Amino acid sequence: MREFNFSKRDFDLLRELVNQHTGISLSDHKQEMLYSRLSRRLRVLNLDSFSSYYQLLQSDNGEELVHFINAVTTNLTSFFREPHHFKLLSETLLPYLMTKKTATRRIRIWSAGCASGEEAYSIAIVIKETIPSDWDVKILATDLDSSVLAKAMEGVYEVDKMTTISSERLFRWFKKGTKQQTGLVQVVPELQSLITFKRLNLIEPWPMKGPFDIIFCRNVVIYFDKATQKILFDRFANLLEEGGHLLIGHSENLFQLSTRFRLLQQTVYVKGD
Repeated sequence: MREFNFSKRDFDLLRELVNQHTGISLSDHKQEMLYSRLSRRLRVLNLDSFSSYYQLLQSDNGEELVHFINAVTTNLTSFFREPHHFKLLSETLLPYLMTKKTATRRIRIWSAGCASGEEAYSIAIVIKETIPSDWDVKILATDLDSSVLAKAMEGVYEVDKMTTISSERLFRWFKKGTKQQTGLVQVVPELQSLITFKRLNLIEPWPMKGPFDIIFCRNVVIYFDKATQKILFDRFANLLEEGGHLLIGHSENLFQLSTRFRLLQQTVYVKGD
């Protein structure tokens, strides 16, 4: 038996708020997931119903909306997730940019939906291992969830969850914690200096002007409806250099969503003809 009553009307009102504030479309089978994540907020706020929580969100000045958004966004990630992308980055994309950009020696990469930072730091490791130190390379890493962004900025991770990183890379790019920090590792400042972490809602106006050479937006657009996906891919194209690359998630594609990219290989697209 549920701790709180959660009617279909409660679910519909709250998922409409989710869509309004995040662009995420929740299907009917996500009702249990929404109940599980938001019931924690009811306990924290000492509320006895979801209708009371909905009323609070409607009148909220922003503070609880942040908790609401953080609760419903999904932040599954790991270092070097979908490793073929990082192989492509080191063996093809970065060498191509080093040839193309010899005059400016400037490269810009965006990790859109960076979660707790693993993707951005994975990109930074490949950059440090591939590009000479006198190049001007910067990574912008953005996410909607302020709590995971705080973790990303801190750059501290549990060592037993870093099974996707080789021991050589772990030794080179992370500092081992001692005493109270035993079992944890911290990203070295050399990597952190490459990355700027910022909170960004993808369905709202974007402050950055670009252009970017590469955009990672992986396993993010699956949460949006098709109309929103079309808008997002168009906006990504607007911020990419001609010939720039867009990398998306393994379950995503641009079929019937954009004509501004051509497929290079599975989940990797190039802007232009």
